Amino acid sequence: MTALNRRSDGSAKRFGHRVRRLPFMGAMLLAGVLVVVASRARSQGVPGAADPASAQDQESAILVGAGDIANCEITGGSGARGTARLLDAIPGTVFTVGDHAYPSGTAKQLQDCYEPTWGRHKARTRPSPGNHDYLTDKGKPYYDYFAELAGPERRGYYSYTLGAWHIVALNSVVAADSRSPQMQWLRQDLTENRSICTLAYWHSPVFSSGPHGTEAQTTSHMLEVWRLLYEFGADVVITGHDHIYERFAPQDPKGKLDPQKGIREFVVGTGGGGLYEFKRTLPNSEVRSNRSYGVLKMTLRASDYSWEFVPSAGEPFRDSGTAACVP
Repeated sequence: MTALNRRSDGSAKRFGHRVRRLPFMGAMLLAGVLVVVASRARSQGVPGAADPASAQDQESAILVGAGDIANCEITGGSGARGTARLLDAIPGTVFTVGDHAYPSGTAKQLQDCYEPTWGRHKARTRPSPGNHDYLTDKGKPYYDYFAELAGPERRGYYSYTLGAWHIVALNSVVAADSRSPQMQWLRQDLTENRSICTLAYWHSPVFSSGPHGTEAQTTSHMLEVWRLLYEFGADVVITGHDHIYERFAPQDPKGKLDPQKGIREFVVGTGGGGLYEFKRTLPNSEVRSNRSYGVLKMTLRASDYSWEFVPSAGEPFRDSGTAACVP
């Protein structure tokens, strides 16, 4: 359409003269051809054919979710009811970072507490497992419930493309050291999918100011995963396990501030299963809250991303921002 407009603007008199000399049917045919060309330009995304707002919407993708979700032991029902209502109003792909049904991830707990809440978004959910999901038969109810959505071969890790982004869902319950099948798979996956922007999510955090924070830094086998993601220039990691919300500045594997190549971590254990108290505030922790259930909404664009913590109804805490992907 842009090229057609320039041509018609540059030779308006000659073009108009030719049209006037065509027979009536010829003129009608030419008009029909122009309409078809314009329609195809709009449908195929030709520059200048669509309005800027529509083009921007097509270039971005939404990833939204949390972890530590449905707790059958909370009196009066689970906070998952409120966070599920948030998902009702947010389009896109839903991620989970483990512990879908408390206390022990049984089939009954999944059906009684997760299914009536987040379960209504199951078809668009891309889950990752947590330690409570593995308390019953090594995760069998979890894999039975999510089936192929949980990844191939019941291993709990897989990857997919979302817009321009490469997304990796990992399993922090099974081995993730350098010789493990998961790490060997991850290295191959990152080698074969060299996107400008990469996001990974799993359950247990590497960095957290919650009660699992010190434990995570000293014993977490997911630190090897962080090192590999850092090596390949990943941008964002999302975890749960600690029932808090926390956002870190970009860090290297040693927890040192690295604005150029560091990975930004979000801890989002706010799906509804209870809330924890903070322990020691770690370096590079930028924002923290343990007073609100809610979900993290990520808007993923070709070379940058925006985040927004959306709280349950009536809760005041919010967090939002925008950052570029690692160059």
